[in-house]
Amino acid sequence: MPQEDKEDTRVYVAVMNHEEQYSIWLADRQLPLGWRNAGKKGTKQECLDYIKTVWTDMRPLSLRKKIEALGRTCPPPTVDPNQPVATQELNNGAR
Repeated sequence: MPQEDKEDTRVYVAVMNHEEQYSIWLADRQLPLGWRNAGKKGTKQECLDYIKTVWTDMRPLSLRKKIEALGRTCPPPTVDPNQPVATQELNNGAR
């Protein structure tokens, strides 16, 4: 059976770095330096769904703080769920 056809039954945690960027990590492994538990543990899909809910502003924290310090109002970019994510476009060969 090809690897991609196997169901992933491993347990993951959602993690966040100092820039408030999210990722997932296998729960039975030590977290990498610079990352902390974001409070969600579950299947890969459960953790990804959690991240989709809480990570509403993709800009790094340092950029958000700099914009705030300059007194500018810059709304977070909107994400159209019907449009492919840039990484998907790159994976499909877009340049």
